[in-house]
Amino acid sequence: MSRESMLGAIRRATGRSGNEAEARRTVEARLAAHARNLVPARGAEDATRVDRFAEMAEYHAASLARVASDGDIPAAVAAFIRRHNLPARVKIAPDPALGGLDWSGTALDTATGVAEATDEVGLAAAFAGVAETGTLMLHSGPERSTTLNFLPENHVVVIRASQIVGSYEDGWAHLREMGGGKPGFMPRTVNFITGPSRTADIEQTIFMGAHGPKRLHIVLVEDA
Repeated sequence: MSRESMLGAIRRATGRSGNEAEARRTVEARLAAHARNLVPARGAEDATRVDRFAEMAEYHAASLARVASDGDIPAAVAAFIRRHNLPARVKIAPDPALGGLDWSGTALDTATGVAEATDEVGLAAAFAGVAETGTLMLHSGPERSTTLNFLPENHVVVIRASQIVGSYEDGWAHLREMGGGKPGFMPRTVNFITGPSRTADIEQTIFMGAHGPKRLHIVLVEDA
C-alpha cells in the first residue's frame, strides 16, 4: 500500500475530508482555544487549595514543612538534612526566588549552579503547585536547571502558598500568562513532579529513587 493510500484510509476511517488547509485550521483553532478538560472537585480553585495541596503531597510520600516567610527557608532545609543525616551541603538553583537567603546560621555548605553527580541535596523553586494531586510544576530556563530536579537523591523544592492552583489547567493557564501568549514563549521543559521517584516493577515491591530522587521535601512558604 502506498503512503497516500494509507493516509487516505486513515482519513476515511476518522471522518477527515482530506482537505489539508481545513485540517490545519481546525488544529490551530483547537490549540488556540486552550479548552479545559473535566476537573474533579478536589481541583477547585478555592480557599482550601493550599491545605489540599499539602495533604495530597504527603499522601504521595513527599515530606512537607510549612514556614511563615522566606527567612525561614534555610532553617527548614537544614532541618531536613539533619533529620536524614545527609552531608551538610546543598546545591541551589540560580533562581531569583531563592536569592538573598541567609544561610549563615545553618552550618551548610551552599553552592549555586547545575547539579552534578556528587550533589546529594538539590534546592529548586517551583513555578506552581497543583492542589488536585499535590503535584509540583517546574520549568526549565537559564535560572532553573532541570538537573536539580532529577540528579540529586534528595530534592528540596520551595513553593509559596500564592503559587498553588487548583488544577493542571490552572497551572498551564498561569504559564501562558507568564509569556503573554507570544509564539515560542513556552519553556523547553515543563516537569510535573508528584512525590519521590519510585517503582514497583520488581516483584511488586515499592523501591524509592528508581528513576530520580528518593526523597522529595517541600518547603511551603505561607505568603497568601
